[in-house]
Amino acid sequence: MLVLRPVESADLHQLQRLARESLVGVTSLTDDCERLRERIEQSCASFEKSVQSHGQENYFFVLEDLTEQRLVGCSEILATAGFTEPFYSLRNRPFTSACRELNIEHGVPALSLCHDLSDHTLLRGFHINRMLERTPHSELLSRARLLFIATHPQRFAAAVITEIVGYSTNEGHSPFWDAVGQHFFDLPYVEAERLCGQQSRGFLAELMPHYPIYVPMLPQAAQDCIGKIHPDGQEAFDILEREGFETNSYVDLFDGGPTMCARTAAIRSIAQSRAGRVQPGCSIDARGRYLVSNDSLNAYRAIVADLDYTAGQPVILDADMCAVLRVTEGSEIRLIPL
Repeated sequence: MLVLRPVESADLHQLQRLARESLVGVTSLTDDCERLRERIEQSCASFEKSVQSHGQENYFFVLEDLTEQRLVGCSEILATAGFTEPFYSLRNRPFTSACRELNIEHGVPALSLCHDLSDHTLLRGFHINRMLERTPHSELLSRARLLFIATHPQRFAAAVITEIVGYSTNEGHSPFWDAVGQHFFDLPYVEAERLCGQQSRGFLAELMPHYPIYVPMLPQAAQDCIGKIHPDGQEAFDILEREGFETNSYVDLFDGGPTMCARTAAIRSIAQSRAGRVQPGCSIDARGRYLVSNDSLNAYRAIVADLDYTAGQPVILDADMCAVLRVTEGSEIRLIPL
């Protein structure tokens, strides 16, 4: 059985293995032991903290194969994207110019550095073992974060965003970065992503241009990358699109990948999930597959389970499910169909 749970100090070395396997562009998951240790410590403190509104908390989850005692994925929630410093992105909107004498009005797409999204909750760090891609456990890894938000809404903002990794070649070249960021940072794309993962995003404000970048003046290859998803990032996009997330006018600074956004209360796994009470049982006449989580904070657990669920009735869980979820008779859980 696979279970999603909060990260622990003992996960460091396995987490570093996942970081080495992760896609370039997942900047929150870097192959740096000290940075990962710091991220784990921040997460453990966040799960222990008493919170009445969203702040700088970082909730780091891992997906564990209990049979093999091996981590096979990870994902995160940053309660506030720009709590300690601005969260920078590029706003892609037309710049309109007009001439009354010639009766001409023309809009030109332009990219502008901004931190409009700083107060939003940020989903990040999604990575799963390739053998589990396009399986219910990918859904578990991504959507169980949303069940956590549904259970602890006071800890998060009224809107949630995520940055989907943009296009780059198998050799690690990003046409968007080569045409834009390379001129201001004098770094290869892979190195810039690594630097951003190890440090804060504050250096971006010092080096990126504060005037609009006119899209038609970029090479066609770079223009084609704006809003384009890396093939390995498509599943993360698809899962959240089904949850009600939409692309907007913001793109990533490094590779031009799309930013997705949703009102928290309207997200499917938040709006449509249901709370229920546990009833232990020996056998289950399964009629559907569900994501199921407990209502804990620092002992949060979530699994994929085949259940016979009827709204308003107790939820029958077998002994293994109860043990993994750490629940007993009468415990409150949250569930939603896959």
